[in-house]
Amino acid sequence: MEKILEVKNLSVEFYKGGKVIQALRDTSLTLKRNEVLGIVGESGCGKSTLALSILKLIPEKEGRVISGEILFKGEDLLRLSDEKLLQIRGDRISIIFQDPFTSLNPVFKISKQIAESLVLHKKENLSTQQMEKEVIELLELVKLPKPKDTMLSYPHQLSGGMQQRVMIAISLSSNPEILIADEPTTALDVTIQKEILNLLTELQKKLGLSVVLITHDFGIVAQTCQRVSVMYAGIIVEEASTSEIFHNPLHPYTKGLLESLPSREELPSSSQGKKRRLKAIPGQVPDPSNLPSGCKFHPRCPKVIEDCKPEEPRLREIVKNHWVRCIRAVY
Repeated sequence: MEKILEVKNLSVEFYKGGKVIQALRDTSLTLKRNEVLGIVGESGCGKSTLALSILKLIPEKEGRVISGEILFKGEDLLRLSDEKLLQIRGDRISIIFQDPFTSLNPVFKISKQIAESLVLHKKENLSTQQMEKEVIELLELVKLPKPKDTMLSYPHQLSGGMQQRVMIAISLSSNPEILIADEPTTALDVTIQKEILNLLTELQKKLGLSVVLITHDFGIVAQTCQRVSVMYAGIIVEEASTSEIFHNPLHPYTKGLLESLPSREELPSSSQGKKRRLKAIPGQVPDPSNLPSGCKFHPRCPKVIEDCKPEEPRLREIVKNHWVRCIRAVY
């Protein structure tokens, strides 16, 4: 399958209170055409920083890319001028953020906000009637009821789920090749989460999108992703197909995350009668301004040995297409 996006050895630092925060460290990943790639990990592991870095949205006063490449169809986005980057950001590559309410402008109607995106991405010659038709078609695409009424609404008049559908419509207005979804269901209740995920899955197949789905929820990964990268302390520690990650997790961190998840069969009310004490990963996520030596997971790892502490392990392929950053990983 053709590679459409490659992140190579990307390192990003932030600066706060006189401290250097290593948000991403030598991170690499590949997105293939028509693939849904999940990026999963705890809060603060660098997932959102990775998304912002791909689109060069790191605020210059707060942080910067130290090294690495971000190749979109072979072209390094980090080396593009701002003018040329605008032809890709929001056009060939779109993003959906976590909270739709803060992403939408509260003083403009939905129609104006979608139309603005259409105009920006080379549809400036549309007549008013054509523009209205395009807006309605986009709202219909994301399955918003009564699109003619919705387009005349302000953001606060819509529910959270409807607001996120509007954000998806805006992100699709330029017919992108890549869609980055940064925890798109975090601000929504569970039933609406499922609706939005089903919509994203349907649109991905219908439009042939390549999707980077960022989440901390393995349930979302299982439902939507073909391949998964697990992040910890600013670096990818395991990468494989979704099936492999769930059935044969090889990194102790991935195993710990999966063991901390309750399953329906293990609930007290389950007819199966199975019971299991939920496991928790001991310790705390490391301070990114003061990371431990060697493997960054070693202070919390149940399989730690002395060889884990001097040097950080490299990401190695244990079996075909299953990569792990652990010296003790065995298939």
